[in-house]
Amino acid sequence: MNFDVFLQHISNALSLGSLYALIAIGYTMVYGILRLINFAHGDVFMLGGYIAFYAVTVFFMPWWVGFIVAFGLTGIFGIGLERVAYKPLRNSPKISIMISAIGASFLLENLATVIFGGRPKGFPVPELFNHVAHIGSVSVAYISLLIPVLTAVLLTILLIIVLKTKTGMAMRAVSTDLSAARLMGIDVNRIVSFTFGAGSVLAAIGGVMWATKYPQLNPTMGMIPGLKCFIAAVIGGIGNISGAVLGGLLLGFIEIMIIAFLPTLTGYRDAFAFVLLIFVLMVKPSGLLGRNQVEKV
Repeated sequence: MNFDVFLQHISNALSLGSLYALIAIGYTMVYGILRLINFAHGDVFMLGGYIAFYAVTVFFMPWWVGFIVAFGLTGIFGIGLERVAYKPLRNSPKISIMISAIGASFLLENLATVIFGGRPKGFPVPELFNHVAHIGSVSVAYISLLIPVLTAVLLTILLIIVLKTKTGMAMRAVSTDLSAARLMGIDVNRIVSFTFGAGSVLAAIGGVMWATKYPQLNPTMGMIPGLKCFIAAVIGGIGNISGAVLGGLLLGFIEIMIIAFLPTLTGYRDAFAFVLLIFVLMVKPSGLLGRNQVEKV
């Protein structure tokens, strides 16, 4: 493999890893606040892509308006999902809320099949993103350049919110002890809704970017990326935002590089994520940037 081809793989890995990171942040935010694995997060990712598709193709919105509408509506949907599927079970055993999350995931996939149809749809990629930038001898699509930059910007904004604002302080308090935060006068419901809304917006951005990079939509498109991003969050240390980004980047790089150096294993690319998960759980169960803690029952 020559150096130019290696750089091409690096650019692909950075783009894919940034996508994983963007979606993994939503998983880790919800877990950090409620100790809940939102298994429907991958389906929220799918919903963002479909809303953008119909906004552009049916309502004839400019692509950037359609994308913003998709982000906003998906965020509102995420808040509604929490109110309906998770809030009533907040004081129930953890297994109950986990079963509700799995049920919500299957419900969304089947509803999407009924409403949108099971046949894949081609996503209308804006002409701007079809352009190719030539960096030396490496050719990189604009969308592949945009995704890492967008991920970095959104991560920076999120960290500023979490570390520098009153809402972020409340989020950290709820994450530490929900009951104590409620006794201190924090509106826990508002903080949880904000967390789900922000996580769903990030999932929608990831879904739209995914559909732009791989321009095809189907009702189960969020299943495998959702699982991989959950794995990325666990690898980085679930509950840790920076860890989710690290896990996503690491997973993207490993996946692309194994295929690059061992092309005969391309058909097993999804399996490597699960192998990596098992290895990390054996060596460092709390994740790379996570810290050991006792789970409350």
